[in-house]
Amino acid sequence: MAFEGLTERLQNAFSKLRRKGKVSESDVRDAMREIRLALLEADVNFKVVKDFVKEVREKAIGSEVLDSLTPAQQIVKIVNDELVKTMGAEAVPLNKAPHIPTVIMMAGLQGAGKTTTVGKLAKYLQENEHARPLLIAADVYRPAAIKQLQVVGESVGAPVFEMGTDTDPREIVRQGMAQAAANHNDYVLIDTAGRLQIDAKLMQELQDIKEIAHPNEILLTVDAMTGQAAVDVAQGFNEQLDITGVVLTKLDGDTRGGAALSIRSVTGKPIKFIGQGEKMDALDVFYPDRMANRILGMGDMLTLIDKAQKNFDEQQAAEVAEKIQANTFDFNDFIDQMDQVQSMGGIEDIMKMIPGMANNPQLKNMHVDPKDMDHMKAIVYSMTEKERTNPELLNPSRRRRIAAGSGRPVLEVNRMIKQFKQARDMMNKMSKGNMGGMEQMMGGGIRGRIGKMAMNSMVKKQKKRKQKRLKIKHRKS
Repeated sequence: MAFEGLTERLQNAFSKLRRKGKVSESDVRDAMREIRLALLEADVNFKVVKDFVKEVREKAIGSEVLDSLTPAQQIVKIVNDELVKTMGAEAVPLNKAPHIPTVIMMAGLQGAGKTTTVGKLAKYLQENEHARPLLIAADVYRPAAIKQLQVVGESVGAPVFEMGTDTDPREIVRQGMAQAAANHNDYVLIDTAGRLQIDAKLMQELQDIKEIAHPNEILLTVDAMTGQAAVDVAQGFNEQLDITGVVLTKLDGDTRGGAALSIRSVTGKPIKFIGQGEKMDALDVFYPDRMANRILGMGDMLTLIDKAQKNFDEQQAAEVAEKIQANTFDFNDFIDQMDQVQSMGGIEDIMKMIPGMANNPQLKNMHVDPKDMDHMKAIVYSMTEKERTNPELLNPSRRRRIAAGSGRPVLEVNRMIKQFKQARDMMNKMSKGNMGGMEQMMGGGIRGRIGKMAMNSMVKKQKKRKQKRLKIKHRKS
């Protein structure tokens, strides 16, 4: 996951300060040296690192910090504030035209995820602004680029204007704009051509399209996994096109975070969106303060709540809560909840957004294989409707039939049914206040459900550790 290495290095630096209690200027210098190395290892631009460390050091050695009761915490806050400032202070919205259509021109090198991002942005506009976007296929060079945009457009329900690969991209944009005006589309997203590297021919074509379309936004798609190279690309495109913003893709990959921390300082242009995954809804607004929290291992509850509000149906959640209290939660409900968790990005991603758990060493290697979830679904789908709604019917002969139908071993079927019953009983106890009023503690509603989800995972992990200790003890005996 993104930033893991950087987060770990920064946490190590802060933990040394916390152990000191009272912090001296020498301690601050040592911490700054570690922070500097951590940022450089994360492939952050050298000048950005130099300015960042200088600003933090000057603020951290002030008497009001060093003489305070909690100097280490204050230094962490200074680092956090400086991270936010470096990445742009606050989220920057899309530029809008005073009249329709608002034109967004997408640019970027090949392989950065530009065409996929066009589809994600179209879906984002549909969901958040009830927009009717038109996608223009102006990449006539890359094999299957037009077909890819058509597939993406169809998946999000957005029309695609194309004229094949034998027409000049400038003419395609000109006629696409005319169609958008005739159809009263409120947004136009232009998928332009990319190259393996910046060249004069590409830039001239993009400049010509800019003159024709008069875009309100020129969004550059850059691959976060390329690190400092992404910053160089952004700088090159900005000098030629005067981009208005950046979409940082593949932040769910093994990226060190250098691009996210460098682009704003180097180009002066904001990161407006981040892409984390291949699904069409895997596009998020870039919030510098939330990203800073994630980098420092403080979690990101606001983004988690946003995801929960987007994916959880309030009425369905209320019905599930009633079933949990009445202890009638069944396998149909189990599948529904599993689908909702998956739609939020998976258990491990959710856990890392919860404060206090984001940098938990026990979660560091946590991974839930999607195949395991598919296997659980296969087991449930092999049950009859009566068996799903009444798990008590699942006697040994029924379990053998379910195992044969799902293609899973009987042992796995037994284990899953047992875990389901344990989880159901535990949720029932929690709902009756035996776990200290988790929902009230977390603020009720969606926050409460997230808290319960975190508690469920922790209890499950504790059981696994206990089982592991028992196995080791058994082997020794």
